[in-house]
Amino acid sequence: MIIIPARLSSSRLPNKVLAQINDIPMIIHCANVAKEIDEVLIATDSKEVIDVCNKYGFNAVMTNKNHQSGSDRIKEAADIIGLKENDIVINMQGDEPFLEPDILKAVKNELLKNQNEFNMVSCYKQISELDAEDPNLVKVVIDKNSYALYFSRSKIPYNRDNQPHSYKGHIGIYGFTKKTLDTFVNLKGHLEHIEKLEQLRVIENGYKIKMIKVNTNSFGIDTKEDLEKAREWAKLYRN
Repeated sequence: MIIIPARLSSSRLPNKVLAQINDIPMIIHCANVAKEIDEVLIATDSKEVIDVCNKYGFNAVMTNKNHQSGSDRIKEAADIIGLKENDIVINMQGDEPFLEPDILKAVKNELLKNQNEFNMVSCYKQISELDAEDPNLVKVVIDKNSYALYFSRSKIPYNRDNQPHSYKGHIGIYGFTKKTLDTFVNLKGHLEHIEKLEQLRVIENGYKIKMIKVNTNSFGIDTKEDLEKAREWAKLYRN
């Protein structure tokens, strides 16, 4: 099951999940990608979003407006539809309309082969040093076994000697078993409130996130500039 959190309000770009790209709402672009890999459910706090999703043939559920993170929202949605503890849940962001379906498939396949008690998977792509300067593009450093050591909006690791170096840009997709999702949302942490990155609570509490490397041209839409870029991209795809 792929669950897409779709909170209507957004501090940087209000109502972005309903922003039109090629005359189709952004959330529907995302759902169309997800449906190529698994069943799709949209978890929202807005009747307007539910109506739009239903119009395009997608299931959506109403969740609490006060959730602090997307994972909290999808946990409620998973409870509403009665997922079992061994069921796989993939949290796909509702602001990446150009995400390639193969990335979701890679996350799903990693979850299926990893039977650890705490089973959480995410992914990253290689980015340039210049791109790493952008605080909206989260960076991750990993260990030799491809588990995340830390995530940050800062450029990590610090390039002290200024040697040529590529960075790992985190892609905000998370895969869990339902049991792991239940554990995750009940963890408490301090770091996530500083960086505004919910995944840091996992590392801070001594759990692991398996990271898989992917190739993608996708990008998250966080600002008006991002939205205009997305609309230009969509024109190229349509033409």
